[in-house]
Formats: sequence, structure tokens, C-alpha cells
Amino acid sequence: GPASSTGEDYGELQLHGGRAVIEGALAALHRLPGLRPAEPGEFARRSFANGKLDLSQAEALADLVDAQTEAQRRQALRVAGGALRRKVEGWRASLVESLALVEAELDFSDEADVGVFSPARLGALLSPLAEDMRAALQLAPASERMRDGFLVMILGRPNVGKSTLINALTRRDLAIVSSIPGTTRDMIEAHLDIGGLPVTLIDTAGLREAADAIERIGVDRTLARVETADLALWLSDSAEAPPAHDVETIRVATKTDVTPAPEGVIGVCALSGEGLETLAAAIGARARARLGDGATSLIVRERHRRAIEQAVESIEAILAGGEALELQAEELRRASAALGRIVGAVDVEEILDAVFSRFCIGK
Repeated sequence: GPASSTGEDYGELQLHGGRAVIEGALAALHRLPGLRPAEPGEFARRSFANGKLDLSQAEALADLVDAQTEAQRRQALRVAGGALRRKVEGWRASLVESLALVEAELDFSDEADVGVFSPARLGALLSPLAEDMRAALQLAPASERMRDGFLVMILGRPNVGKSTLINALTRRDLAIVSSIPGTTRDMIEAHLDIGGLPVTLIDTAGLREAADAIERIGVDRTLARVETADLALWLSDSAEAPPAHDVETIRVATKTDVTPAPEGVIGVCALSGEGLETLAAAIGARARARLGDGATSLIVRERHRRAIEQAVESIEAILAGGEALELQAEELRRASAALGRIVGAVDVEEILDAVFSRFCIGK
């Protein structure tokens, strides 16, 4: 009934035993008229349609399912608990109050019992609102990265030990290790939990003049992707300097069982494990500095950030002055609609489809 998670009547079956018991129960249910398997995200979508979840909470539920670190779990729980909804509702309430002030001046300016409108009075409502939104936006990049993971690119010449290092850090054989230069031609991603923070490692094609067209594509992709990274690891078995780019770089000397690391360079031996903890600690320190308070921020998705930016633009247009009251009213409506899209108060079907399609069946 209305107290259920979806706002509808439903029942749950707790099945015990092997797979055959489950398959038998499902076969019996399939024979009942009117029953069918749920679509991916259908239960969450019904919860949204019946007012049990807003859109931001539904997104956070998906993030909670996908969370791989404690920081990601805490971040998802805050939004799933309605923290973002409450913040957005407060912002929209201020916009509605401001719009009522403008509309009253437009419709009843000649009535003596209507409060006196003034730009100063409107500004007193909108200025702190815009400031609060800007403060939230300042934390958005860190919180978005917290959700997606601190991105670390592993760079170096072919055969310098990049694939061996990523296998050692993840304790899995993710990348092929070979003495043949150019073995890694496409990027391989791996996810780590370093001190509760999400870190994404990317093993890349070795940087050299490619021997064939396919390897050249891998090198080009590496060079294009590195500019989007938060950190680069430059691996070398010599004192070779890293290539020029704008990303912070940690120099790592590999194969230190053969050649000692130069001064100021982190030395690792992936085969023995020497230096791996030091390298992980260095990555974790950069991740903590970059992510900061990302786990406590509420703006965790690009679409949330874009909506708030649109609302701030509309408010700033009013605060700049010079607009007619009719245009000010329209800017306030636009700002309210932009914020409404965050929680699904404004129905945008393509956004709903994109959100709920990410859920697995049964959620």
C-alpha cells in the first residue's frame, strides 16, 4: 500500500535452497496471468512516480549500488537521504517568494494594500540565494570526481613496466605483460580504494614512434586522455624526464632490483613489491588534496551543476539591473524550472529514461 517503498501493493518471496528452487518459483509465477518480469529500474521509477523518491534520490540509489569506497557510499547516502532535495526545495522557495513579489507589482501596483516593491527588496532576497548556490558550485568538481574516481594515468616508454605495475597495485592480472614492446595498444582501467577514496588507474600505450597504425591509435588516445587526468605517473627505468603536459606528475623508477632509483624519484619493483606502499601513499595524498570535501558536497552530477549554473545566471541577470519587471519574472521562472529538473519536479522524459535505465533488473 501507500507505506511501501513504491507506494503500491507488493509482496516479497524469501526463497531458500539452490538455483532449481528459484527457477521453479519463477516458472510458477510466469504462469500466473498479468505477471511479467520487471524492466530495469522499474521499481525505482514507480517509487519516483508515486512520490516516494525524487529524481536526485533515485540517482543516488544507483550510485549507492555502484559505490566502491566508503567515501562514495557516504556521498550517495547523503543525497539518497534527501539532502539535495531539501537544499533545492529551499532555493526554489526563495525564488517563488521573489516571483510573488514581482508578480504582485506587475498585477496590483495601483492597489494601496499591496506591499511596496523595490529593487533593493528583491535584491535582499536574491543576493544571498545566489551566494549560497555559488558556494555549492565551488564544491561540485570535487564531488563529481569523488563519484567518478580520482583519475591516474600511467605513462612511460614501451616495456618500462606499466602493465606490471598496474597488475601489482591491483593484485590482478588485468594487463598482458610481455617483453615485446607495444603490447598494450588500448587503455585498461582499474579501480582502487586508497584510504577510502576512489582511484581509477589507466594503463596506457607506450609513448614512442609507433611501429604500426594500430599502435599509433593507442598512443594518440593516450596523449589526448592525459589532459583529463588528475595525476600522471611517469615510469622510467632511467633518468629520462617526463613529456611536457599540464597534469601533475609523479616520477617513478621501475625495476629498482636492477637499477637504484635517482634521488627524489619513487622507486618500485613490481615483482618484489618494494616501493608499492610508498607509491600508493603518494597517490592517496594527491587524491585527498584534490577531492577535499567531495564526500560532503551535494552536487555530484554534471546535470545538477548545469542546472544550478543556469539558475545563477538568471538571478545574476536580475541583480545586474536594467531589466523590465516582465523579464525579471521570466528569469525567476527559468531559474525555478532549472532547479526543478534536478529533483524531477519539471518532467523531462529523456532525463527520466536515462536515469532509470542505469538500474539493474529488480531495482
